[in-house]
Amino acid sequence: MRESDIIATVVKYYEGKLASFGATARGVDWKDDVSQTKRFEQLLRVLGLTDLAEHFSLADFGCGYGALLPFLRERGFDVDYTGYDPSPRMLDEARAAHPDATFVNDWSAVPRSGYVVASGVFNVRLDTPFAEWRDYVLRTLETIDAKAEHGWAVNFLTGYADEDRKRADLFYADPGFIFDWCRRSVSRWVSLLHDYDLYEFTIGVRRRPL
Repeated sequence: MRESDIIATVVKYYEGKLASFGATARGVDWKDDVSQTKRFEQLLRVLGLTDLAEHFSLADFGCGYGALLPFLRERGFDVDYTGYDPSPRMLDEARAAHPDATFVNDWSAVPRSGYVVASGVFNVRLDTPFAEWRDYVLRTLETIDAKAEHGWAVNFLTGYADEDRKRADLFYADPGFIFDWCRRSVSRWVSLLHDYDLYEFTIGVRRRPL
């Protein structure tokens, strides 16, 4: 399957969720606001951004309706934010909610940023074979890496999830495989969080140690 076809299929899935639940956590296929917020917290934590006071820039890969932006603002971060999503309907919602922010559907138009984060973008593989989806994931991580000056963070459903709870249309990644790929292909400084109460993990890659 071509990469454009993979993306188009995933966009259709998420736009269906948006049509059913609106610009909410459920509209981007999360259980609720609490779990969505917890994921945002881990993305910042793994990059050491929880106590950062100075100004920084951040690109949100797969931004959906832009929920990360108010999360950052409510916590007082001084950030230049750019949201990217391939779904036009998601971007319509994001722009309506945050007319003062930048949202684009062309990754090449996103400026190189201090940090890049991506939440939930690799979970829904639908009918794409596992190996093909994993290759797509690694190619996408390379494109994310190319935009990040200081570091980037992404999350995955974990392969350690209970077998009877796994869904055939979702991608459950091997934490060790992802960590090893990041360490060998991207940077010496890689962190893995698998210590929060969701069936997933968060990877952080930095250009220098904390």
